[in-house]
Amino acid sequence: MPLTTLDPTPALVLIDLQKGITAVPLVHPTEAIVARAADLARAFRRRGWPVVLVNVAGAAPGRTDRGAVNFSRPPGWTDLVDELEAQPSDILITKHRRSAFAGTDLDARLRHARVTQVVLAGLSTSAGVESTARAGYDLGYHVVLAIDAMSDRDLENHRHSVERIFPGLGETAHTDQILTTIDARAE
Repeated sequence: MPLTTLDPTPALVLIDLQKGITAVPLVHPTEAIVARAADLARAFRRRGWPVVLVNVAGAAPGRTDRGAVNFSRPPGWTDLVDELEAQPSDILITKHRRSAFAGTDLDARLRHARVTQVVLAGLSTSAGVESTARAGYDLGYHVVLAIDAMSDRDLENHRHSVERIFPGLGETAHTDQILTTIDARAE
């Protein structure tokens, strides 16, 4: 379902756009993903709407068929990319799960700000973005997915999320459409 409207108080949630993850090869150019996310962040800040910058600092406990991923993260791995131009007014969330809602105070902070809609972008489409979209939907937020401001390491996983999963969780749109909708609200 394409974007129909923005609620009175939407929030932008940018997921895992951090130096350690953006350094990993993705199926779409990382620079373009980051640039679109930064454009969205600037537009939301101009309107005074919440911008949430999420990074991941570890994995959830428990076993999976793949086993635990143990690697030494270099210094600065969790640092957000500079292009996002983090502001003191931004909400910073550090997560240890795939979803930005799981194990964090994101839901409480958004509800305190009277947010009813989340616009999601970031990395990776089939993990952090999809998990956050599912949780946001389950929590009752109107979910919008900026599908050209996200990417994945695997093209089929990305396509599956965008084409099969996201339409059941919310509205999908390109960055330009979201920006046009924001600008139309300013008139």
